[in-house]
Amino acid sequence: MRVYAKVTMLALVAACMTPAVARTALDDALGNDAAAGSALTVPKAPGHLECVPYARTTSGIQIYGDAHTWWGQAKGRYATGRMPKVGAVMAIRPYNNSRLGHVATVSKVLDSRTILLSHANWSVPGKVERNVTALDVSPDNDWSQVRIWYAPIHGLGTTHWPVSGFIYNAKPGTMRGLGETRLAQAAQPAGKLAAKPAARKGRHSDPIGAIIAGTY
Repeated sequence: MRVYAKVTMLALVAACMTPAVARTALDDALGNDAAAGSALTVPKAPGHLECVPYARTTSGIQIYGDAHTWWGQAKGRYATGRMPKVGAVMAIRPYNNSRLGHVATVSKVLDSRTILLSHANWSVPGKVERNVTALDVSPDNDWSQVRIWYAPIHGLGTTHWPVSGFIYNAKPGTMRGLGETRLAQAAQPAGKLAAKPAARKGRHSDPIGAIIAGTY
């Protein structure tokens, strides 16, 4: 009887020490990535996880190779665009000391300028970060430049990372409202962009964009 009592007490202590895990938008949309972790293709280094296998597992998008090749590989295979959607993969181009680029899965869309990302190998080599902030700092609110949460400083990093766009786990042409027009404009040389309407937005309709443009 005393042995049973000890076992029960130990179980209660263990339950108290185990942190509660709340489901996220990514969990609801794609399933629990912790459960899918056993299927990851983990690099040889023990405990080290790259961004590519993690993005492949959380998004279901079956693209292989370095992160900077994902955008090109997605053409003709997956829908692509400029609008963040839950489960889509943000493809970040090589920049500064990032020679291979980066991919991260969108776990929640908060507003037109703010999303949450789940990704690996960003703030700390090999570490998975879930539901961290990414802020669109592009002048035209087209998600072509972002600042991303950086754990060592407990805030958004100062770098404006160039983004190719978002890759969706769907066939090309099967989704609408992906910002294709803005995607096409972003791909054009600056001198060939279509003229913008003369009408201006309200002063506070896009405060982040206004701050970037210096008109806030």
